[in-house]
Amino acid sequence: MRYLARRIFVCLLAGLSLPALAQDLPPLSHRVTGGDTEYTVKPGDSVSAIGARFGMAPELLAQQNAISFNGIIRPGQRLHIHNPHIVPASLDDGILVNLPQGMLFHFSQGDVVAAYPVGLGKPSWPTPQGEFKIVTRQANKAWKVPTSIQEEMRREGKMVQEEVPPGPDNPLGKHWLGLSLWGYGIHGTIAPASVYHFQSHGCIRLHPDDIAELFDQVRVGMPGRLIYQPVLLAVIEDGRILLEVHRDIYKKGIDPAQTVRNLAEANGLSQAVDWPKVDAVIAAQDGLAEEVGHLAGNGSKGQP
Repeated sequence: MRYLARRIFVCLLAGLSLPALAQDLPPLSHRVTGGDTEYTVKPGDSVSAIGARFGMAPELLAQQNAISFNGIIRPGQRLHIHNPHIVPASLDDGILVNLPQGMLFHFSQGDVVAAYPVGLGKPSWPTPQGEFKIVTRQANKAWKVPTSIQEEMRREGKMVQEEVPPGPDNPLGKHWLGLSLWGYGIHGTIAPASVYHFQSHGCIRLHPDDIAELFDQVRVGMPGRLIYQPVLLAVIEDGRILLEVHRDIYKKGIDPAQTVRNLAEANGLSQAVDWPKVDAVIAAQDGLAEEVGHLAGNGSKGQP
């Protein structure tokens, strides 16, 4: 699945001059991916699997469609998908992964050409931050089980495996993009519902269809970046101010309320923000972009 041109708002503000951000603040964004679409339920689908496919919590998907999270959905049933995500930064070319957001963004010539939900490392085994390059592209790679994971298998009473050959039992799926961060890669999965969750041993999982698409577009040497930004603020071209807040999944002590206040002040947005709406988005932390103000307004919405 890719969020393509018809769903990607390339929201570059024309003529808006904003103060420079403090060095320790994330950048103000002007782009959003995702949006609104309809999805037809397929055989074998579940609310959890569909949420993973579109980068949203299954509870939120159920709420949007007035269905029970644990209820039965039937093939042919139509579901409304509302899944806007703020693009956290910009690259000329390459791959950007925002860890707490659970999203991977592929850039080409400064444009977002695709955005994918990803599965990432569990809190006890976090995916690292940092710059990387793609160093290998391999289809049907055997999984050489690291010693640390073998030890975990042993502790949990599972059969200890040293290598898993290509095939239906290989957790890497059919496509592997090796990173210059030794031992880490971007790969497929045989458990698509695990995407958009934090369950891996640090690698980056994509839905099998998404990794197949990305694999064809990626070259060895392509740069990338893994960032940690649970709070995202954007001003898009129609003047709306959007806020997206995620859990501080790796417990880095980020205060979302203070981050929003600092971002708004650094970018001259404090008077245009509806602060009670900000409080509601922070409390919900549902991981989707929500409107919290508008630059076209001509009055103060209150101080943070």
